[in-house]
Amino acid sequence: MAFDLSWMAWTWHTAVFFIVIACLIAAMGVWEYVSPGGGPRHGVLGLNTTRGDRLFISLLGSAYIHLAWLALASGPLWWATVLCLGYAVLVFRFV
Repeated sequence: MAFDLSWMAWTWHTAVFFIVIACLIAAMGVWEYVSPGGGPRHGVLGLNTTRGDRLFISLLGSAYIHLAWLALASGPLWWATVLCLGYAVLVFRFV
């Protein structure tokens, strides 16, 4: 029985997107294995967050940044990706 996925818009961009997320989750697992715990931090938002929480917040925020970019900007989407990398650095540093 073959699965027909031709109705989906699977492009190399989509594949890279899912591969990057899988690699981030795997890297977070390795980081947790090597250095367990990570100790929750009390950040700028007033939340106690762990490394996994900060990864989730940065991924969720990155999705919204990309959606806002598509709705409001006319430039290439790579600029939104660069903006998201900066956002992720700020989240891991201050949240």
